[in-house]
Order: sequence, then structure tokens, then C-alpha cells
Amino acid sequence: MTEPVRRRGRPSRTESGGGPGRRERIIAAAREEFAERGYEKTSVRGIAKAAGVDPALVHHYFGTKEQVFAASIEVAFAPALEAPSVLTDGSLDDVGERLTRFILGIWENPATRAPLLAILRSAVNNEVAAGVFRRLVAAQLLARIGRRLDLPEQEAELRAALAAAQLVGTAMLRYVIKVEPLASADVEVLVARLAPVVQGHLTGA
Repeated sequence: MTEPVRRRGRPSRTESGGGPGRRERIIAAAREEFAERGYEKTSVRGIAKAAGVDPALVHHYFGTKEQVFAASIEVAFAPALEAPSVLTDGSLDDVGERLTRFILGIWENPATRAPLLAILRSAVNNEVAAGVFRRLVAAQLLARIGRRLDLPEQEAELRAALAAAQLVGTAMLRYVIKVEPLASADVEVLVARLAPVVQGHLTGA
């Protein structure tokens, strides 16, 4: 009996790890694989095995390993992408505190901290992963924050980048490298110290 012809690049139903939420399973598995193994040691085949699907399905949904990594970053980074909304809620006079509290709140929450740690560790150890992270931060976060500032484009982008550098640098030292006494400092102390600096970057003279 002749086997049915399959279109190239699309896994058969029996190979694809049937059931709903396959794309979400792949994303979740990819995030765990990147967190555990790092970018270089993670493979599409390993992600597929962890997700219970055929590797062809991973390629079908995402393409290359770099694209899988970018997708897993975007899902995990989604809470931080809401940060620009804090710039539109009320006056810009206290935007530094609101933005600082928002970003640190994401890192303080174990549910959102774990995937962000995985992303940051991969970005630190691999240039490809770092490039994906930079593009996402620049396009999705910094540009959106910059557009909320009533300033020339280049100046607004620089100010947003400096504010982000302050907060990302703090997150790196506190949650990844765990430098003391920063790692164990009360978060309210950090907000009080960081907020004026972030405010100055965004709206200072």
C-alpha cells in the first residue's frame, strides 16, 4: 500500500505530538532548556524532546534555534513590555519611581523572575543570544518608552536607554551575580535610591 504524500517541512499528525497548546509547550520547553543548558548547548532536537513533539514541528512553528530563543524571550519578557504604560498613568514628575517599582516588581515575583534569569544568563554567555536580547529590548521596550517622552527622537532614545541600563544593571547584580549587600537589600530601599536616578535620566535637564 502506497504511503500518503506529505508536504515537505510539515510533520505528520502522528509525529507532531498531537493535542492542543503544542506551540505553548514548545515555548515552555525551550525556556527550560535554555535556562538549564544555556544557548550553545541547547538544540532544537532537545527542545522537541522536552516538549513531546517532533523536531520538524519546532522548525515549522519557529524556524531556527535563534528564532525559538527569540520567541521564548518575547513570551517571558512580556510583563516588562508593559512598562511604557506606566509613563502614561499620571504625571511624568514621578515616572522614575513608578517605572523602577514596576521593573523591580517583575524581578521580585518568582513566577516572572525565573524566565528572565534564563534569558539574561543566555544573553551574557552567547553573542547570538545577546543579539536577540538587544534587538528585543531596543525595539520592544526602549523605543516604546522613548516615544512617550516629548523630546527629539535621538535624545528620547538615549534617555530611555540610560534608564533601562540603570534598572537592568541593578537586576544583573542583584538577581544574577548576587552581589552583596545589593542582593539582600530591601526592595523599598532600592526603589528609594534608584527612582531619582531613573527620573533624572528620563526627565532631567
